[in-house]
Amino acid sequence: MIQLKGLAHFSIPVSDVERSVRFYTDVLGCKYLAAMPDRSITFLDAGGDCVLLIHRPAYVPPSAPEGSGGVHHAFMIDEDQYEAAKAFIRSKGIDIFFEEDRRNGTVNGPRFYFRDPDGTPLELIYRTSYNVEGRRPPTSTRSSA
Repeated sequence: MIQLKGLAHFSIPVSDVERSVRFYTDVLGCKYLAAMPDRSITFLDAGGDCVLLIHRPAYVPPSAPEGSGGVHHAFMIDEDQYEAAKAFIRSKGIDIFFEEDRRNGTVNGPRFYFRDPDGTPLELIYRTSYNVEGRRPPTSTRSSA
């Protein structure tokens, strides 16, 4: 079995690189690292994790305001920053479309969701616990007839 050490990076499609770099640095507080000469990939740091902004045609968000089908990107913040982060996001005119405080699951804690300029769903979470017990995926119970 492969022994993962963590995430090297994750990618977010963006239609306007300059606008998205401003959003992810000025609003979310990511640090600009570098960009490919053609700006097709921009490298940002999010608290020690690399985020790649990948230039792509405009993203078409799902029709329901909160409907991302579970696809989103989550960034962690400290407990004492949670309310201030929520107020800051709102002060930028960004709609928080869902908020919850999950407990007794795999990734627990208060979190809220909003969208980047292309409509990509993002989450800010104060993670209170992370259940890392080694579990096996359920096996199929389909019967062959």
